[in-house]
Amino acid sequence: MQIPMLTTARLTLRAFRESDLDAFAAMQADPEVMRHLGVGATAGKPRTRDESWTGMAVMMGQWLLKGYGTFAVEETATGRFIGRAGILHLAGWPEPELAYALARQAWHKGYAEEACRAALAWAFPATGAERIVSYIKPDNVPSARLAERLGAVNEGTGEVLGVACQVWVHRMVPTALA
Repeated sequence: MQIPMLTTARLTLRAFRESDLDAFAAMQADPEVMRHLGVGATAGKPRTRDESWTGMAVMMGQWLLKGYGTFAVEETATGRFIGRAGILHLAGWPEPELAYALARQAWHKGYAEEACRAALAWAFPATGAERIVSYIKPDNVPSARLAERLGAVNEGTGEVLGVACQVWVHRMVPTALA
C-alpha cells in the first residue's frame, strides 16, 4: 500500500519511518503532550520507547487494514519530525477520528491546525466518510478550540473505551464548482 504524502505551506504529512522513533518516543514520554491522550489503562500517561514503537506499528497497520490512517508530521524547512495527525479508526472506535499530537516545541505555531486541515481535506474523499469526529476530553480546551476553528460542531458527550469525551463532528465542506 502506498501511503500518500501531503504538503502544506510549512509541513509534510507522510508515512512513519523507523527513523522517527526517537523523536516520536520523546514526544510520547512528555507528560504534558500525553495529558489528554489515550484510552484505557494508558489514558493520560507518558509512553515508554517500546510502547511508542508499538504505537507506530499500530498506526502503520491501520493503513493496511483500512486504507487510511495517521501521518507523521514533519516541519518541511528542517525535515524534523514534530508529531502525528490523521484518521484513527481502531478496534472499538465508534467512528473515524481526526486525531493529532505535536511535540511541545511545535506548539503555538499553528502547526496543529495546518496539519489537521490537510488531513481532513484528504480524508473525506479517501475514506468516503460523511463525518469524521474528534473525541476530546472535557478539560482539553485547546483541542476544543481547534475543533471549532476547523468547523466542527460539538454534539455533546460520549465515551470511547471507557473514557468520557466530547464528540466534535467534522463534515466535508463542498468546494465551489468552477
